[in-house]
Amino acid sequence: MLVSDWLANVGTLDEQFDPVAQLEGLTGQAFDRDALLARYLERELELSNAEELREGVQDYLEAAQRLGLQVAIVSSAGHAWVLSHVRRLGVEHVWHSITCANGDAGRAKPAPDLYLEALDGLGLQSGEAIAFEDSLHGVQAAKAAGLFCVAVPNPVTASLTLDEADLVVQSLADLPLDELLHTIGR
Repeated sequence: MLVSDWLANVGTLDEQFDPVAQLEGLTGQAFDRDALLARYLERELELSNAEELREGVQDYLEAAQRLGLQVAIVSSAGHAWVLSHVRRLGVEHVWHSITCANGDAGRAKPAPDLYLEALDGLGLQSGEAIAFEDSLHGVQAAKAAGLFCVAVPNPVTASLTLDEADLVVQSLADLPLDELLHTIGR
């Protein structure tokens, strides 16, 4: 499997992408699909459970609370997966909205649907919100919803071109929220 094939699907739900079929095609071997996918999901959970909040995120959440700003999560993942991680990280209480695709590829990023649903639920217009994204599909969804978008690539997406975003920073710690709001006139 080529890394570029996998990266092209980060941040979305793409029913066309089949990593087992790609692996079989590259190796010329058949694999026990169920066993391979079970091991993959086990390893994915192990790795994701080892992750901490990214640098600067806690500062942003605290600044947003101090400024009286609403914060939300918009994810192509499932609600249960997102909730498990915000609980694990001790930040479940800060979110005003969590909007997830829950397996619905038609609502997943890069479609703007999830962002539009979150804005509606928060009672905001697109010009009143900022999206923070780490994937190309996320940036495309945010921009399609009319949001100002800050791209903050993660180690997996650092090699992607995220220049469709309005601003790209390597870490939220590089640009405190107060400074960002001043910079973009909010």
